[in-house]
Amino acid sequence: MRLADNQLIALFTDLLGVDGVVLFDRLAPNLHKRVVNSLTPDSLPPVCMLYPQTIAELSMAIALAYEHRLRVLPCGNATKLDWGGLVSRADLVISTSKLNRVIEHCVGDLTVTVESGVKYQDLQTVLAKEGQFLAINPPYSAEATIGGILATGSAGSLRHRYNSVRDMCLGIEFVRSDGEVAKAGGRVVKNVAGYDLMKLLTGSYGTLGIATSVTFRLYPLPEYTQIVVLTGTAEAIAQAQQKISTSVLTPTACDLLSATAIADLGLGKGIGLVLQFASLKASVIEQCDRIAVLAKELNLEVQILGEAKEFWELLEILIWQDELRNLEQSSESASVVCKLGLLPSASVSFVKECEQIFDNQSYYLQIHTGSGLGILRVEDVQDLEAIALQIAKVRSIAESCGGFLSILEAPQALKFGSRTLGNNSSNLENVWGYRGNARDLMVKVQQQFDPRGLLSCDRLYS
Repeated sequence: MRLADNQLIALFTDLLGVDGVVLFDRLAPNLHKRVVNSLTPDSLPPVCMLYPQTIAELSMAIALAYEHRLRVLPCGNATKLDWGGLVSRADLVISTSKLNRVIEHCVGDLTVTVESGVKYQDLQTVLAKEGQFLAINPPYSAEATIGGILATGSAGSLRHRYNSVRDMCLGIEFVRSDGEVAKAGGRVVKNVAGYDLMKLLTGSYGTLGIATSVTFRLYPLPEYTQIVVLTGTAEAIAQAQQKISTSVLTPTACDLLSATAIADLGLGKGIGLVLQFASLKASVIEQCDRIAVLAKELNLEVQILGEAKEFWELLEILIWQDELRNLEQSSESASVVCKLGLLPSASVSFVKECEQIFDNQSYYLQIHTGSGLGILRVEDVQDLEAIALQIAKVRSIAESCGGFLSILEAPQALKFGSRTLGNNSSNLENVWGYRGNARDLMVKVQQQFDPRGLLSCDRLYS
């Protein structure tokens, strides 16, 4: 028999204390809204949110939830809690934000081990004191936690040079759905111990376990950084992209931006190609000069920006709009944010097709040309039927280019009631855009980790 709400609250208050249990109705408005947006519209609200302060407390809290068959929605600071598929039911929300210690920083080995609630920016500040950094630039970087970044696999533009989050994760400790603590990998770069669960848990959206600590490889801070922006016609940008990809140039980031993004950043007109070079000063200047010569050959406008950090901050504000997201939005207007992937060679033609689909609409598109991954943001969405058809068109184009489209942020009605695939479509199809033949395998893997289906229920496979 399910515990009554007052029994549930008393049970976890005895474990975590009064400060470790917050009633759902007493959460801060932004956090309350983020949790609601992560659940299906027909779901009952969670009873409370738990804040364990140690790994042992988290383990015991999950063990209690397992014993009483309570469904759990894990999060860090909840910056990306409403991404992707909707959770069908959550009795509890458990935050790892209080697990915020830097456990070990091995400067000589270029590795760091941190608890999952450490904020990304706080970690970068600690590492910078030793001339090192974690080579990812995720969205919502001011509040994003390491656990949330791992769970969503969000690496950002630096993936072009340094690969993905899963490639930098050397070891992990996590709490299973039954409360047991498990470990995989290690704290050194050359490590072959055990199963490679780090890659499995990266991007699992809290469905396989709750990360408690993570070990990452690090890189030295570069001596000098500059950004080069090329703007012009789609044909010339495509030629520049192809020439750069086959050259000896070594950009740390290479992003294709829609003309709307370029214009609103005040960088000119037309589609833009943004390259960041970070290395020894002489090398950076030489490579920027080569790009300028290439731009002249292709009749492209070229701008060299010295303030790289400021540029990426402005681009993050434009694409993710954290402040606007936290405001009370009108039910008549919303934004839709999608993650997409396609063959890098098709990225420019994809941008052109999106221009036609979203003609006279406010939208932004960013594609990392090395991996073909990108972000599409559509603003001022009022007609869900119309945006559903547009998203279906974009998804079809991406799939024809060997890629995918997943819905990250959108009104619940768009995710829950599929207007493109019929009301019987699942999260896997409608939200994640997956129609391959690996569904049964993924379900079996999840059942091995969470046989009772208590963690982030139905987020992937409803």
